[in-house]
Amino acid sequence: MITEPTIQEINRIFQLHLINDEIVKIQRLSGTTSGRVYRLDSNQNNNYILKFDEPNQIQMVEQLLNTYQNSMLLPNVLFTAQDKSHFIYTYINGTTHINRGSKKKWLTILVNELFNKYSKYQHTDIWGRLEYPLRSWREFNEISVEEARINIGNSLTTDDYIFVKSQIIKLFGEEIVQGEKYLLHGDTGVHNFVFDQFSLIGVIDPSPMVGPLIYDFIYAFCSSPDDINIDTLFAAQDNLKQGHIDKIRLIDEVSVQLYCRVGLSVKHHPNDLSEYLKAWEHWKELCKKTQ
Repeated sequence: MITEPTIQEINRIFQLHLINDEIVKIQRLSGTTSGRVYRLDSNQNNNYILKFDEPNQIQMVEQLLNTYQNSMLLPNVLFTAQDKSHFIYTYINGTTHINRGSKKKWLTILVNELFNKYSKYQHTDIWGRLEYPLRSWREFNEISVEEARINIGNSLTTDDYIFVKSQIIKLFGEEIVQGEKYLLHGDTGVHNFVFDQFSLIGVIDPSPMVGPLIYDFIYAFCSSPDDINIDTLFAAQDNLKQGHIDKIRLIDEVSVQLYCRVGLSVKHHPNDLSEYLKAWEHWKELCKKTQ
């Protein structure tokens, strides 16, 4: 592995893979715990991402990006090192978090341009993160809720925890209702969405996993505290061509992920917590009305 890549070394890699472009600038970006990420600028005003990471991580992300290369939202892989130590893919130029426009609009784009292109995963009998495979989808959700409870602390009550646990039993108690398995992006939150002119133009940083398609959809819906309401949810869901579930079940499934999102907010986005707590109370009442 290159300790700290130089422009000359990167250009030799480009030439080796017959990419007709010349890199003139390297900028290191924030990376993963074990990885390093660089933005590359070329003399043709093209931009690329060079990422170093553990080989299994590179391989999983490469698999997902190549599987869904027909999605205009995902970056294109240019090449991967033979030892899977690094790869280079196209850079999506825009902003994350800000200037998103309405959730209904960007969630609908996400459905049409990514989720409707998902394919079923039939290789092995696993669920959850590819690096930490589990035996069932229920187990994945149970682990997620327990991790969330630790983060939540006193922000929600024990009754809230008991309610979510009962929702998991209701939704995933029977193995046959776990849903069809798809290869999922696994981290479809606004922090990984690229926007330009108040429109969604890209989705970055996959954390590949296997599960029902609706997981990525609900994860995106809950990933910002604005517009967590059934109007936004149902309007976007109406565009789903696969992985569809009935509306009452959808409301129940949102409650599980929203509880987990409150935990993430406590840990990573405390400024959003008050809005999430309001959304939680509203959504809990919705669930009780449908019982």
